[in-house]
Amino acid sequence: MGLLGELLLLPLAPVRGTSWVLRQVVTEAERQYYDPSAIQRELASLERQLEAGEIDEAEFDRREDELLDRLEKRNPTT
Repeated sequence: MGLLGELLLLPLAPVRGTSWVLRQVVTEAERQYYDPSAIQRELASLERQLEAGEIDEAEFDRREDELLDRLEKRNPTT
C-alpha cells in the first residue's frame, strides 16, 4: 500500500495497534497455559492435595483429566 493508503488508514492506527497487542497477549497466555512444565507442576500439586486429603479421588480424577487434555492439545503427536 502506498503513501496515500497509509494516510487514509492513519486514523485506524490506534485500533490496529490495540489489536496487535491483544493478539500478543492471547498468544503468550496460550503458551503459558499449554506449557508442559507448568502442567507437570500443577499435576504434582494436585497429587499433594490428594495425599493431604484436601481433595477427594473424584476431584483429583476430574482435574487430572483436564490437565492431561491440556498436555495432549499442546503435543498432539505424542
